[in-house]
Amino acid sequence: MELHSKILTGLERISEVFKTLLWEKAKVHGISPIQIQILLFVNSHRLELCNVSHLAKEFNVSKPTISDAVKVLLKKELLEKDHSPTDNRRYNLFLPSKGEQLINSINDYAFPVSEEIQGMNKQESENLFATISKLIYQLNQKGVIQVQRTCYGCRFYDGNKSDQHFCNFLNKKLKDQEIKIDCADFEKG
Repeated sequence: MELHSKILTGLERISEVFKTLLWEKAKVHGISPIQIQILLFVNSHRLELCNVSHLAKEFNVSKPTISDAVKVLLKKELLEKDHSPTDNRRYNLFLPSKGEQLINSINDYAFPVSEEIQGMNKQESENLFATISKLIYQLNQKGVIQVQRTCYGCRFYDGNKSDQHFCNFLNKKLKDQEIKIDCADFEKG
């Protein structure tokens, strides 16, 4: 088996691990894996990104699929709506205290994977991170990943300054491990 095939098989297995870990948490709390993903996303992103349209792009599913999942989460009082002041049909989602409590109990869902990554030496983890962040950017450029907020695709990123990474938003050089995969200040370049 060629190396690239082995890497693909490995990535597929890791993907299955995340699905399994999410599903285990979902069963315990009586919600679906996509609902857990929505809650985790809303918990860690700016309010303006937390709407049905953006979530559909983020998770590469249809708006009706996200709408159905959001309706259940609203009914269970795990999410609340923040309506637009100009259009009552538009809203962003946020976590009420009940949603925050659930997040606190599921936030460690990836612990088995995290534990293994933490056990790597510094060079191994830095190499893995560099490879993953570049792969995400390249797949986004080819349209495979719809949404990405890595430095490489940001208007503030400049990779041409002395072969260094440079963030014009922060006005500083970035080390390889400082490249962000999901940056809160990301603006499409």
